[in-house]
Amino acid sequence: MKLEKELGLVEAVLLLESEPVELNLLAKITELSKEVVVEALAQLREEYSRPVHGLEIVEIAGGYALSPKAEFWGQLRNRYGKKNEHRLSRAALETLAIIAYSQPITRGEIESIRGVQVDSMIRQLLDRNLIREVGKKDVPGKPTQYGTTKDFLKVFHLSSIADLPKLSEMDQERFRLDGE
Repeated sequence: MKLEKELGLVEAVLLLESEPVELNLLAKITELSKEVVVEALAQLREEYSRPVHGLEIVEIAGGYALSPKAEFWGQLRNRYGKKNEHRLSRAALETLAIIAYSQPITRGEIESIRGVQVDSMIRQLLDRNLIREVGKKDVPGKPTQYGTTKDFLKVFHLSSIADLPKLSEMDQERFRLDGE
């Protein structure tokens, strides 16, 4: 199916939206059927795969967005990436990784894995909306459990948590809680 105006319309919406756009919303905004939007996305992905383009269509947190190709981020990061003051410390990143790979997980379980207190790391990750409270563990004291957010998926350009890189056996062992 040859789509020209539809391709341009879908492309324009992706360019103008600051956040990834879910398929249903993309169809609503463009007033096109979901099938036409899916076909337009496929054709745009094919077009953007050519080396002459610096962008690609990526699926992030259940939506679609235009993004610079991954191969260019090394050159673009200093000017267009997050500035240094927004970077997470190594300790915060390690805490975030534990949560991402082990969610839902409690503060005590994170501390058991890391071997240090994580209060300030949890607070920092909550403030940045990278993690959220996802419930209470059904044990005495009912400790809060944490999991990642849609913002986490956006920051790390993941479509879903299943897209996290696979852990090596050594890392799997580090992230395993006692009794598992």
